[in-house]
Amino acid sequence: MKHTTLIILAVISMSCLSQTEKKYNLDFETYNPRYLFAKDWMDWGDHSLEVDTLTVHSGNYSGKIKSRDNGTYGVIAYEIPANYTGDSITLEGYMKIRNVENGYAGLLLRIDGNNTPLAGENMENRNINDTKDWQKYSITLAYPKEAETILVAGIMTGSGEAWFDDFVLTIDGQDVQTLKEKEKPVYKATLDEEFDSGSNIEISNLNDSLITNLELLGKVWGFLKYNHPEIGKGNYNWDFELFRMLPEYMSSKNTNERDQLLLKWISKYGAIETCTTCQETSKDAVLIPDLSWLNEFGLNTELKNKLQEIYQNRFQGHHYYIGKAYTGNAEFLNEDEYYAMAFEDDGFKLLTLYRYWNMIQYFFPYKHLTDKDWNRVLKEYIPIFVNAKNKLDYELACIQLIGEINDSHGFTYVGFNNVQNRRGMFYPPLKVEFIEEQLVVTEYYNPELKSVAKLKIGDVITAIDHKPIQAIIDSVGAYYPASNRTAKLRNISRDILRSNNKDISVDYISNHQKHQHRLPLYKQEDLNMRWYRWTTDKSYKFIAPDIGYVSLEFIKKEDIPEIKEVFKDTKGIIIDIRNYPSVFVPFSLGSYFVSSITPFVKFSNFNSDHVGEFTFTPPLEIPKGDITYNGKLVVLVNETTQSQAEYTTMAFRAGANTTVVGSTTAGADGDVSSIYLPGGLLTNISGIGVYYPDGTETQRVGIVPDVEIKPTIEGIKQGRDELLEKAIELINQEPRRKPTGGNE
Repeated sequence: MKHTTLIILAVISMSCLSQTEKKYNLDFETYNPRYLFAKDWMDWGDHSLEVDTLTVHSGNYSGKIKSRDNGTYGVIAYEIPANYTGDSITLEGYMKIRNVENGYAGLLLRIDGNNTPLAGENMENRNINDTKDWQKYSITLAYPKEAETILVAGIMTGSGEAWFDDFVLTIDGQDVQTLKEKEKPVYKATLDEEFDSGSNIEISNLNDSLITNLELLGKVWGFLKYNHPEIGKGNYNWDFELFRMLPEYMSSKNTNERDQLLLKWISKYGAIETCTTCQETSKDAVLIPDLSWLNEFGLNTELKNKLQEIYQNRFQGHHYYIGKAYTGNAEFLNEDEYYAMAFEDDGFKLLTLYRYWNMIQYFFPYKHLTDKDWNRVLKEYIPIFVNAKNKLDYELACIQLIGEINDSHGFTYVGFNNVQNRRGMFYPPLKVEFIEEQLVVTEYYNPELKSVAKLKIGDVITAIDHKPIQAIIDSVGAYYPASNRTAKLRNISRDILRSNNKDISVDYISNHQKHQHRLPLYKQEDLNMRWYRWTTDKSYKFIAPDIGYVSLEFIKKEDIPEIKEVFKDTKGIIIDIRNYPSVFVPFSLGSYFVSSITPFVKFSNFNSDHVGEFTFTPPLEIPKGDITYNGKLVVLVNETTQSQAEYTTMAFRAGANTTVVGSTTAGADGDVSSIYLPGGLLTNISGIGVYYPDGTETQRVGIVPDVEIKPTIEGIKQGRDELLEKAIELINQEPRRKPTGGNE
């Protein structure tokens, strides 16, 4: 009976909870144990942000901002989709502050649309500081009709502590927790399902003339996709419009008939209205829209003029297929993955090529850095894609195409199952890397397997299954997308010993003697493949009485003030970025190494109203902290330093006494844009351009070290870290200073 009563009470309790559960966690009461933070809340800035269980206005949790020694501000924020209509918006909330000085605390309300702030207030002008108990505050703003995102937040600048709790957001006096959301628009493009089960396109007799015509169609198709107003509005499923066009187009007998068909196709989508907001290409543009192909196909004057007319009166505003992330990179919207596509379907294979080529053509900030002229790539790949006979062929064609952009962000892990299966399900118990251009054993994932594997650290593998290493590199290199050779070899080394057999034959050199051995392989789950050079509870340690060492691979936010305090009197600090940082630290830690506000980077962003145009942003600056480190800073980098790690290195390099040691990095920086391809494939590109303030490029080049040093085979055998040794040597030398903000 007691057991039954408990069950009934539990059900009643859960029922009550479900009835009172709020849509948005504005009172901090839903806690996410995985991230040790309030669910769906974000933290910005360089102050410490946390959830407090002791100081609350009501319930069990509040949001807290606490200043750090060198911190300038902190924001604890919550993002809400602006799926509501109204005239005014009000944020109310409770705030408590303690010893807030040299700044202020307040609520923050911001409404964004079209990737820009439309309205906002942060209570700075109210100058709330000192110490105050819980008080209710509010902000009221006009609610913009173009609103897309609402940002609710607490903010504190300067020093001190601030707590926030029980936020309530209302529109025209109605709580958004219960307010009915506006109906989302239904785009005509989503209603078109004619070719969901197949394109019915079969391409035969693929001669030079047809390939040229298909190349032109792909370029016209992409141009219309991103420029034609009716397509930008989402009135047409542009994938399926391609399938409708293809049969008649492929049967055209000459260029005149081809051009007339294109004109007829374009006229289907209506007259073009005059654009009153379209701007000329910016004089300061880094990249400009490339329409040179209009002069390469012998187009008749009428067709060329029609395409120019569309360009001059191109789509403006919220595009159905393109969005802009808050970081400035492109977001590709409403791109169906077509998981069930048949891989003998020529229409879908052609769609894949057209989709990817045009995304790069208009939205890749580094298109000008590719080894091949991107305008020539489309024609080259038409027969490769059309002739792909199965999913493996298709995946390989996609990987090869992705490799043409020379971007280490071009990952090919998700959806490329046949390629992964072909590479093998069994892995070696040891790690190999390319050292001095040779494949060298550098570590064991599982040391207990050394006796059966036989190879020792420092041994050089010369052949696998009787095939020389260089021959293997030559045969697989095209299927490992990378910005530069070092990153490509890094990626190849991770797979080169994989196989679908449980062992492989390796020829290797050990102690100047040639050997051959059948190396046993294991399933990945049976190996400890998460390998690190150094692990500890802390991300930092002393490696000499007056030299500190920090690994960004393990760093935590709370480590940063401790690092500054513990290492403040040292001769030098070594920061190891031969890894991917676990926490974003360019500003919070970078400010420790500059004596004044210092520019360190600038970006190129695309223009959503003029696709193909990229312009520079103003340089971003490292703020000056409360204290400046007076010793030497040495930053360690190599080919594993990629993306955020490269960006972080640039921030540290802004310091007056920083030396970068190691070898060229992976050469792929900038927030990634994800690309979904038919067949359920996912890849990425570097979505924004990253440059030094003087315009020096980092993509493909990577971060060029001040002092180049690479591991040697002899050093590997001896268990030495030669980069770390060089860093210690440089710190112990006489001081070497360079101008603040240097980026040589």
